[in-house]
Amino acid sequence: MTDELLRRLYALDTCAVSDALDHLHLSGATTGVRPMWAACPKVAGRARTVEVVDAPAAPAGKHLATRTVAAAGQGDVVVIANRGRVNVSCWGDILTVAAQVNGIEGTVIDGACRDLDAVTGAAYPLWARAAVPVTARGRIAERGSNVPVLFDGVLVHGGDLVLADGSGVVFLPASRAEEVLETAERLTARQEAMAAAIRAGESVIDVMADAKFHAALAGRDQG
Repeated sequence: MTDELLRRLYALDTCAVSDALDHLHLSGATTGVRPMWAACPKVAGRARTVEVVDAPAAPAGKHLATRTVAAAGQGDVVVIANRGRVNVSCWGDILTVAAQVNGIEGTVIDGACRDLDAVTGAAYPLWARAAVPVTARGRIAERGSNVPVLFDGVLVHGGDLVLADGSGVVFLPASRAEEVLETAERLTARQEAMAAAIRAGESVIDVMADAKFHAALAGRDQG
């Protein structure tokens, strides 16, 4: 069933999902995390989380994100929560190589990456707040893998759904994913109907105010 949910999620965009989350009073949309190279393809997948903390606060012997990357595969997105810090990297070229070997869909970071030229050359889908040359060694480390994390204020659990595109990153709680998708699909259909009406010659003023389009969000007949 998750594969079917991911197929439906991939057919949407983050704006429709964000609107659906708003409609359902759910937290899930983030801001300021952007694709790190031009024409970076959209990704949809299950969250594989990594919690990052200052190095002295982390257990010894856990190289940042390696266990998560080694355990993840097709249909997974690595989610690294680094509290928005942009003065140190938490993803680079070697992790990118390992992620691609395992078939991981992409990585989203509430923080910074490095080795952006290598990531771009590999065409690996990556979202972050910035690219910096500063290494994680001695500065930050992994405290937990596949644990609940706060990503830009959104609580993300392992197995939650992730969608990332040119507008940013959104998360769907696994327990509400079907409901969010259904709402986002109705919103998308409404947007497409509104655009079609404008192309057919209707005034944008009238279309934006037309109750028949807004009724679609509640699943009512648009006719």
